[in-house]
Amino acid sequence: MKHRIKMALLSVSDKSGIVEFSKELHQLGIELISTGGTAKAISEAGIPVKEISELTGFSEIMEDRVKTLHPLVHGGLLGKLDSVLHLGQMQELGIKSIDLLVVNLYPFEQTLKKNAPHEEIVENIDIGGPAMLRSAAKNYLWTAPVVNPAKYDEIVSLLKANDCALDEDYRLGLAADVYAHTANYDSIIADYFNKITHRNIPEILTISGKKEQSLRYGENPHQNAALYGNFLDIFEQLHGKELSYNNIVDMDAAAKIILEFDETALAIIKHTNPCGVATGSTIKEAWEKAFATDTASPYGGIIITNKVINLEAATAMHDLFTELIIASDFDVEALALLEKKKARRLLKVDFKKLANSISNDIKSVAGGFLFQNSDTELMSYTGLKTVTKRIPTPEEMKALLFGWRIAKHVKSNAIVYTAADRTLAIGAGQMSRVDSSRIAVEKAGLMNIDLHGSAMASDAYFPFADGVEEAAKSGATCVIQPGGSIRDEEVIKAADENNMAMVFTGMRHFRH
Repeated sequence: MKHRIKMALLSVSDKSGIVEFSKELHQLGIELISTGGTAKAISEAGIPVKEISELTGFSEIMEDRVKTLHPLVHGGLLGKLDSVLHLGQMQELGIKSIDLLVVNLYPFEQTLKKNAPHEEIVENIDIGGPAMLRSAAKNYLWTAPVVNPAKYDEIVSLLKANDCALDEDYRLGLAADVYAHTANYDSIIADYFNKITHRNIPEILTISGKKEQSLRYGENPHQNAALYGNFLDIFEQLHGKELSYNNIVDMDAAAKIILEFDETALAIIKHTNPCGVATGSTIKEAWEKAFATDTASPYGGIIITNKVINLEAATAMHDLFTELIIASDFDVEALALLEKKKARRLLKVDFKKLANSISNDIKSVAGGFLFQNSDTELMSYTGLKTVTKRIPTPEEMKALLFGWRIAKHVKSNAIVYTAADRTLAIGAGQMSRVDSSRIAVEKAGLMNIDLHGSAMASDAYFPFADGVEEAAKSGATCVIQPGGSIRDEEVIKAADENNMAMVFTGMRHFRH
């Protein structure tokens, strides 16, 4: 179906390219109608344009809140030009067909990002724009809706090649763009109102985000994938190959571990699990302690630190093959050294933006989604509770708290052996908690790490005393765990019999 475009209505918040686009439309003989600031920009460029009030005979009112909500506008957008009834009513009421609608919406998301007052945020909720777009998209056979400025040049080329017409398939694609755009716009507004009304678990869950980057493939090469949202606003890539799906998953896990620390800290991640984590007076010191936990697994992994990487630290970690190195920044000499490996990805992260971005977790399941608030707490409000006869020494307590911060980020069942400033051994993702402990102890042996005097952390309670007994045999002197098992007394007794100190946190940290 070929329908020649004769009249266009333009009303845009983002005026990028609108003057050039309008000029091209005018040269094609298309009549231009516009609103407010858009009409002014077009007119000042010397391009003939009519104000919307000339079409409707009605001035903009209520501080421009009402200007396009008018039958002469929506009739022009919704009129079916192959309908005798519609054409008759349009002729009777003086409604002209609007064949091309060019609209983008008030900058609600940008207003949110600048932390504007609530009143300003509300005023940036567009009403007329979405209404016009939805009308035009519904009537795409007769009204071509354009919401994306990036398509202006493409549309001009198509109009020039096709006697000012756009074919049906292309119009259908424009309509799809509109409904995705307005759905995303509305979801951002809904999310804002849910937040200010403290609806942490909304009755209707809207999940929306703009595509930031197409990915070569997903978790495996046969899976298609893309990145959506504002991830690249938090992480800035400075060097290396493009990010993969698995890189991004690992980056997310790595960044959340480092958020647990204010002091200088470094973590090495592989398949979302930490291989080693440590703090130190310098990044180099933290690196050496973290790497010593497991010198085999970090190959092909991720390094992350919450400080600026200097040349000393860069030199220490440069020879290890790593997929990514992430830091708050890199000094010039460190960056120059690390960039010598062309494939290695180097990224800087805005930790403030990162922390502010963590609020909810969403996971797809058959037929729907699971939604939960993110696990941003460490322990219950009542705090630590010593449950054994022996209380932890100050140094043991430091090791326990360090281990607890790490166990939270290890796949369940998680067992972590630590000193006060570093991991010593990690057992992750086993079906049995005792198996996780045994794996950790075995890895410590392979790395020639002595676990005598260490602390042991478990992400969830011990269902039986055997986990504590395994820790005692390895040389651990203290244990931190949530508590809450029906066999807690049996577990506590085992700790007492081995002269171990045990503290309960009152909060578990399953990570499936």
